[in-house]
Amino acid sequence: MENDYVISERGGVVENRHKVHASVVDATGKLLFYIGDPLRMTLARSTAKPMQALAVLETGGFDEFRFDDADLALMCASHSSEERHIARALNMLTKVQGKESDLRCGGHPAVSDSVNRDWIKRGYNPTAVCNNCSGKHIGMLAGSKAIGADITAYHHPMHPLQLRVKQVAQELCDLEANDIKWGVDGCNLPAPAFPLHYLGKIYAITASSADQMGSDDSASTRTQALSRIYHAMARYPELVGGEGRFCTVLMQAFQGRLIGKLGADGCYGIGIRASEQTAKFGATGAVGISVKIEDGNIPILYSAVLEILEQLEIRPSEMCEELDVFHCPVIRNTAGVITGHVIPALKLRNS
Repeated sequence: MENDYVISERGGVVENRHKVHASVVDATGKLLFYIGDPLRMTLARSTAKPMQALAVLETGGFDEFRFDDADLALMCASHSSEERHIARALNMLTKVQGKESDLRCGGHPAVSDSVNRDWIKRGYNPTAVCNNCSGKHIGMLAGSKAIGADITAYHHPMHPLQLRVKQVAQELCDLEANDIKWGVDGCNLPAPAFPLHYLGKIYAITASSADQMGSDDSASTRTQALSRIYHAMARYPELVGGEGRFCTVLMQAFQGRLIGKLGADGCYGIGIRASEQTAKFGATGAVGISVKIEDGNIPILYSAVLEILEQLEIRPSEMCEELDVFHCPVIRNTAGVITGHVIPALKLRNS
């Protein structure tokens, strides 16, 4: 359908149509709205990091090695390899008494153009600690040590820690093991795949846990852990992404009302705390949104995410020009002339 796309145009001519799949679910797992195919089998990629961090928290390794909530935010991050990110990763390695050679993620160019330019200027070759997933990998070291497992193979799909991650995924989604498929992510760790709306459910449960901790002193250990993850991401958005990055700008704009996390190849997860507005469109408790762009285009993904929030009337308390730039970005040529526009031609449909 035509309203399942984000369109890019030049001179009034449609140049590309980017297919969008999305789901909006509440804390009960009920599908409220959708775009495209909410059942599309989707690799969660880095949107799974809060779930993976939960598995680490539940080993006891997080507290054993005295990680703090900023460290937890870095465990959930796809960071920009800025100095603050690398410094925190190195500090986490010290806490876990690990070495950079223990990490199984490898190095890569930074997500940030400015960081890359600086590295090139200095002739710097990025190592594993610079990987945008280094926080998650150090968390995996901590979790592995906490359960007495071999740290050299923490990335293997059948490693005891990865089996715990798989169990957490099944429990959060309320699915059987065979319903979840597993691939290998870009950082060399197993990544889950499930129907898209289950990703929204995971984020709704995470936001719901933050709501429950404000009103229920007898909340379960898992609810406490998920609430901690939510608050760590919301309090330290600059560690989850970086300067000018969409995840960081989004969470800063909403000031704790939601968390958002990018996954590679056009995947996104959002958890929104319950409010009058979420109740208005029929949600029971918190809300989760999951989005997948069929062709993996990241700028198109950001446009779609903001359009969905706009249609749900989930808006920041104050105008945020830095965030608006991601919604309907202009296309410029090499001379800086505006030659086209990105148009989110989406329409949420009731389930």
